[in-house]
Amino acid sequence: MRRTGLCVHPLDQFHIWFTWAHNAGLAEPNAMVLATVEADAGVRARTVLLKGYDRFGLRFFTNYGSRKGRALDADPAASAVLPWHPIRRQVIIGGSVERLSAEESDAYFRTRPRGSQIGAWASEHQSSVVADRAALDEGYARAERRWAGVEEVPRPPYWGGYRLRPTEVEFWQGRRDRMHDRFRYVLESGSPADGTWRIDRLEP
Repeated sequence: MRRTGLCVHPLDQFHIWFTWAHNAGLAEPNAMVLATVEADAGVRARTVLLKGYDRFGLRFFTNYGSRKGRALDADPAASAVLPWHPIRRQVIIGGSVERLSAEESDAYFRTRPRGSQIGAWASEHQSSVVADRAALDEGYARAERRWAGVEEVPRPPYWGGYRLRPTEVEFWQGRRDRMHDRFRYVLESGSPADGTWRIDRLEP
């Protein structure tokens, strides 16, 4: 990798790498590890699916009342890692999270398979303790009955999207002898979409 070969904006560079990962046939190249801050438990991480991106940031969806949803509402600081090990690349994105508009969340929810839409209604209290599998299945059956005959299942009010607005993005490319290439974009001024980004090469 060379500094002169990088895009000026990190999300433009991300698009090139994400397309490469997708075309390489990786299983779920949109799987990213999202780390959040919890007041009583420190940092916690889990895998979520990236559902879209542009210069404004990365979009993902979840239950607002889930553990990660509650953490993000209390402290919007977050970091995500997309580890593409088979092609020896990874991207780390740090910044803050904001909720998407209801219109954006509705638009995405309409694209989901009906079974997944029903599942969102069946799992209203995501991350809470449940007695057993039978209780989960009964919850799904109730949701199925509720929306039987309804052509378009609406989005639950407790479910929607977030946008991770980057202030720092690092691209890592593995190389032999551990002399990896690492470039970090840092937002120096303005907004993520049209602000000024500085690019630094980092030691491996």
